[in-house]
Amino acid sequence: MTERTELDQLYVHESVENVIPRDAFVDAFDEVSIPAELVGDGREYDASDAVATYAPRPEFLDAGWVHCIRAGYDEFDTDAYDAAGVALTNSSGIHGSTVGELALTFMLSLARLGHRYRDHQNERNWWEPPYDRPFTIENERVCVVGLGTIGEAIATRCDALGMDVVGVRRSDEPVPGVSELFDPDRLHDAIENARFVVLTVPHTPETEGLLSDEEFAAMRDDASVINVARGPVVDEEALVAAIRNDRIAGAGLDVFETEPLPDDSPLWDLDEVIISPHKGSATNRYHLDIADLVVENVRRYQSGDILKNRVA
Repeated sequence: MTERTELDQLYVHESVENVIPRDAFVDAFDEVSIPAELVGDGREYDASDAVATYAPRPEFLDAGWVHCIRAGYDEFDTDAYDAAGVALTNSSGIHGSTVGELALTFMLSLARLGHRYRDHQNERNWWEPPYDRPFTIENERVCVVGLGTIGEAIATRCDALGMDVVGVRRSDEPVPGVSELFDPDRLHDAIENARFVVLTVPHTPETEGLLSDEEFAAMRDDASVINVARGPVVDEEALVAAIRNDRIAGAGLDVFETEPLPDDSPLWDLDEVIISPHKGSATNRYHLDIADLVVENVRRYQSGDILKNRVA
């Protein structure tokens, strides 16, 4: 147990409105043991303050604890937080169901052509696909690259639908529903027989461009990429070339190298690419899921316990 200054106030920074309704988020703390208040830039903080925010600000380094409402905390200087002795936590661990369902939506649509039917509906066109194009995902192999909370949730759901699930992770600890595990050094072996390759890894120097020309060449020509991780994990130029040249079949993408996706991106024009605007976690109760995590950490902070999801 670490001695801490007790928290007197929870501040919700207005940047949270990038992903959740800020007023509803503040209201979610009505029953918490300390008052919650919406704030903008320029406020001064001290060790008795907690801050929940989407974006980093220099002044947060004077608070007692800062919570990033995102799972990804790349923009936060963890070394600076360590040096200042300010606890930094993130919102990982609450996205399994939401992002898992989006990944399944992509796979089911690519298999059963939901996206193409909608395209033709918009044109009032009674389109019938080639006989050999639609397929069922049952018995198809899916390779989940990264088996954290989201990856495990996707693996469990794919297994429940009768898919053959393999995974890529450093640990050899078994994962429910996963029939075979591959070390990251054997990525090509893992993806070569998969109908779907699902990415859920964090963006790090090691994972940047994880899928590029060599990986697409190793995949089946009827395979599709599902990226619900981070945009830079996939080499977009190589992905576009692979789809255009029929080296792979398509992709379901929630994340991109540049967001919002530029108007001139060739990804917009590919029939077998499904695009969503980095909203894998978006549901009508996302703010409540984050609030539950913050409330739990308020309790832990006040009692001197280890904070959940501490990253600095």
